Amino acid sequence: MRKKIVAGNWKMNLSLAEGKTLIEDVVSRLPLLAEHQQVIFCPPFIHLGNMASILDDGADQRVSLGAQNCHPHPSGAYTGEISIPMLKEVGVNYVIVGHSERRQYFNESNEFLKLKVDALIASDVQVIFCCGESLDIREANTQNEFVAKQLQESLFHLTPDQLKNNVIIAYEPIWAIGTGVTASTEQAQEMHAYIRNLLSSQYSNDVAQSISILYGGSCNPTNAVELFSCEDVDGGLIGGAALKAETFLPIIFAMD
Repeated sequence: MRKKIVAGNWKMNLSLAEGKTLIEDVVSRLPLLAEHQQVIFCPPFIHLGNMASILDDGADQRVSLGAQNCHPHPSGAYTGEISIPMLKEVGVNYVIVGHSERRQYFNESNEFLKLKVDALIASDVQVIFCCGESLDIREANTQNEFVAKQLQESLFHLTPDQLKNNVIIAYEPIWAIGTGVTASTEQAQEMHAYIRNLLSSQYSNDVAQSISILYGGSCNPTNAVELFSCEDVDGGLIGGAALKAETFLPIIFAMD
């Protein structure tokens, strides 16, 4: 059975006090997760140490800590960056790579993201790899080719075992992030199925069926059950709805 995952990306939000309150509230009300279910918290860097302590107290391996970014080099003159060894030292097990905001605002290329992927895998840290298209690409009906290129240039050099054991894919229709517009269930399933077929063509059906593919476009308590019921949607990478226990918990409850 593929792992079902809900990951909360806080982006650049919440003070230390607000983050502590949120994580304690969510963890205290979490259901007993099944072996195939995973909850991941991805806060800004300043929260990682505090959150690691809170999650360690819970001692539930199905609740994990993630980071929103990393640098591929282990150290050096990269002012403002965070290395993978630093993240591991504070208990990070997952890192988001290739989020649309990193691609857009910080000009991160497929080639640079490939370096991050390789560095994370070499360090035994799980990759949450984001892919997805903007509105103009969707309107031109070239989203399949665009997403395929992202995967081919950043992921498809990996061995089958590396991909199966280290990578989660998150599809984010950029036109549906933070806009309140959500891709229809049919649109989400269509792209997730396309990505899984790409994995099958590049590797094998066994590899394709083992990879969790998350939906990352304005998932909320209202649409989570319907989205997660799609055959190829294995959970969500949640943005705004992850900032409040009242909206994040129902999404977690929607996992089957």
